[in-house]
Amino acid sequence: MSFPSLDRETITVLKKSIDSTFREFASNWGEWFTELLFPVQWTLIHFEKLLLATPWYVFLGVISLLLWKLTLNWKLILGFLISFTLIGLVGMWDDTMRTLAIVVVSTLICIVVGIPIGILMAKSNIAHRIILPILDLMQTIPSFVYLIPVIMLFGLGKVPGLIAICFFAIPPVIRFTNIGIREINKDLTETAHALGLRPIHILRLIELPLARNVIFGGINQTVMMALAMVVIASMIGVRGLGSQVMNSIGNGYLGLGVISGLSIVALAIIMDRTIQAHNKRHDKWREKK
Repeated sequence: MSFPSLDRETITVLKKSIDSTFREFASNWGEWFTELLFPVQWTLIHFEKLLLATPWYVFLGVISLLLWKLTLNWKLILGFLISFTLIGLVGMWDDTMRTLAIVVVSTLICIVVGIPIGILMAKSNIAHRIILPILDLMQTIPSFVYLIPVIMLFGLGKVPGLIAICFFAIPPVIRFTNIGIREINKDLTETAHALGLRPIHILRLIELPLARNVIFGGINQTVMMALAMVVIASMIGVRGLGSQVMNSIGNGYLGLGVISGLSIVALAIIMDRTIQAHNKRHDKWREKK
């Protein structure tokens, strides 16, 4: 016995009504959203051009100095130099720079948008009850589904891919910010209130520093999810390592798939270890202080 369901005509009408409603929304607001996101597009394009125009030896030197400044970990720097040297030798340098550009920009957007939302969730139980189911939906919906409304609003290209990556990758930084602030001992904040500190000062001087490790855990997860989404975003015109993976799938090029996949893995490991090492260094500095 089959499960009772609506008739096909009703289901078809329902699907068409959803499609027509969103198409009308896209036709009315698509241009406005495109203009609104022009600064993001400009930043992404010029950051990518900067990475592509930078000589490889300058890039390796600057990033090595930056990693040393952040982590003081020579093993990490050695791993970075070996990994990116191999990436260049197998012809994946330009695609890695394109992927790095969109991951960095999307992660920064997720941080700028996600941390304030996480703070709002931690401070307001009403906001927590409203936003939490939305985050559950965003993290469980298939990643390919994000491409449909983005294409209808913006078409193909870098910006639609960037928006899809941001929507897919932003939930962890929101969740972890909310959890990190909520787990802080209430006695500390109550004492700060008793001393006359304003809420903004309590947040900046007490809550955010104490929740820092948890928040950085969320940022780390956001970076990993952004890298995972890069492959799917290549379906709508995002060039980089993801497009090489899709090319290898479409044409059965195992060698290309292995090389581009390992390049993504190397990039992910370097970014993951950098965040972790920076966190550990900061913790040691706080203990000494």
